[in-house]
Amino acid sequence: MFGIYLKRELSRRKKAALVIAMGLALGIALVITVTSVSAGMQQAQDKVLKSLYGLGTDMTVTKAQAAPTGNASGRPKFDFDARSDSDDTQSSDRVMTQGGQALKSSLVEKVAAQKGVASAVGALSLNITKVDGSFTQGKAKSSTTQQQGGGQGGPGGGTSTGQPQVQGGGASFDVNSYSVAGVDVAHQDLGPLATSKITTGKTFTAAQTNAKVAVLSKSYAKENKYTVGKTIKISGTKYTVIGIATPDSSESTTDVYLPLKQAQTLGDSKNKVTTIYVKATDSKQIDTVKTTIQKNIDGTTVTTSADLADTVSGSLSTASNLATSVGKWLSIAVLVAAFLVAALLTSSAVSRRVREFGTLKALGWPSGKVTRQVVGESIVNGLLGGALGIAIGLAAAYTVTAISPTLTAQLGSSGGGGGMGGGPGGQGGGPGRQAASTTMDIALSAPVSLTTIALAAGLAIAGGLIAGAMGGWRASRMRPADALRSVQ
Repeated sequence: MFGIYLKRELSRRKKAALVIAMGLALGIALVITVTSVSAGMQQAQDKVLKSLYGLGTDMTVTKAQAAPTGNASGRPKFDFDARSDSDDTQSSDRVMTQGGQALKSSLVEKVAAQKGVASAVGALSLNITKVDGSFTQGKAKSSTTQQQGGGQGGPGGGTSTGQPQVQGGGASFDVNSYSVAGVDVAHQDLGPLATSKITTGKTFTAAQTNAKVAVLSKSYAKENKYTVGKTIKISGTKYTVIGIATPDSSESTTDVYLPLKQAQTLGDSKNKVTTIYVKATDSKQIDTVKTTIQKNIDGTTVTTSADLADTVSGSLSTASNLATSVGKWLSIAVLVAAFLVAALLTSSAVSRRVREFGTLKALGWPSGKVTRQVVGESIVNGLLGGALGIAIGLAAAYTVTAISPTLTAQLGSSGGGGGMGGGPGGQGGGPGRQAASTTMDIALSAPVSLTTIALAAGLAIAGGLIAGAMGGWRASRMRPADALRSVQ
């Protein structure tokens, strides 16, 4: 009886049922869209952080660069000879440590011994500035002028030689800068190479702690036409390319990877590192581990992923803030409005059904049964609105993913020491690096999880219950006499 009556009443009031369902559908669709876009923003931000911070890395330990003392300016210096042979090409490499002041390698073990630290790995960041070209020697030439004869009785005309002048000559030099990271080959799952996959060739082996081998980033290898088996010359030393690495996300922030000992020799930094990558035993205790390291190891800067996230700016940050603040409150406002409209429309419909409910009560229907009837109709309307809302929300999320709008993430310098898994010289170094900020383009997606679908279904049922409770309460208060008074 309940089902038959419910079906008949919904069929009779299709227009009112559709209005209530559409109101709930719009609110639920907006919730799904905002939730999925927010999840996409979070994924995009995680990609940026992982590409710069390092997969599995919870924090990094660095030391701020000390100010130059005395006459040391810290600027690169190149020495060349102006030889007479203009066909000779001269080349000079300037190797500089980047990412903060160098730390003793022994600090890696000290950090690893701190409470809450699962593992710690040291890395050395270098910046190579290569200048090559040639000088062309100028030639001295004398100018000769013809003089006219003098006045009466004077001597005849003649020639005179002017001062010699240098003509031609000059210099033509090309400047190329790239980043190098020294990797602990025994612990590659943590550190600068952890965010990349070897797509050609192979990675370092544990036996290559001091081998003259190198892994290049895909973009750098392509730009300079390097392949596996070729050699790359850095500051007079040749390294054999054994692998090409492709970053998991965004562009590579390091161009060349070398075994840590080779990088230390290259940078004249024996037993030194610039960044210590740290993995905590419990991701929920990262702040506690950070405090412990700062307390027990003086003069260091500990940077977590949360600290790095604070430096992200650009359209990604702006859109993320809008999605989490304005979008969230807008969804709540629309949803509340939809619930209120559904409740008011249901209550209004009940007031127009005075004769119907009064007659049912006169025939012996108890107030509870009348209430259940109204609530049942409202829940069906809510489920219908939920189904429409989920369909609209999924369509909106799919549209965002299909369009894949590009957002820009810019990481600004925070003035501290080393980078967070990024390349040397501030090439994606994260907070505290010394160089300019890094900009990355990230494609936005809008993933919809089962949790979001369940939330939408729960909101649909809740909306139906709220509307039904309000209408049912009013229907239960009607008396059979009301129906008799309404008969014309």
